[in-house]
Amino acid sequence: MPKPYSYDLRQKVIQAIELDGLKKSEASLVFNISRNTIDLWLKRQAETGDFQALPNQPPGNNHKISDWEKFREFASSHGDIATDTKLRTTFQSTNHAVAAIYSRLVLTPLATAIQTLLFPL
Repeated sequence: MPKPYSYDLRQKVIQAIELDGLKKSEASLVFNISRNTIDLWLKRQAETGDFQALPNQPPGNNHKISDWEKFREFASSHGDIATDTKLRTTFQSTNHAVAAIYSRLVLTPLATAIQTLLFPL
């Protein structure tokens, strides 16, 4: 993800538009940023009262399994029919995380099967 514009630049652009009466299209040319970006900053300012950049957080959850006992139980009882959809739904994890976890549990045949299903060569 690209680095967000600095707060100082945001402040200068918004001041040029609001205080100096510069049009958004003119400000986009002067500051070399897209008009859509300016619109998003103004929208954020109207909604939150500030145009600060949002914190850089990936969407979704952290994709980590927190209940290891539940996972071991699931792996033991569903090892032969486990699909990546069932695993991802049950444990809210990514394909890579599930394969890595299986390999950590030393369920070698199952880990191999899961890795083959999830990451075919």
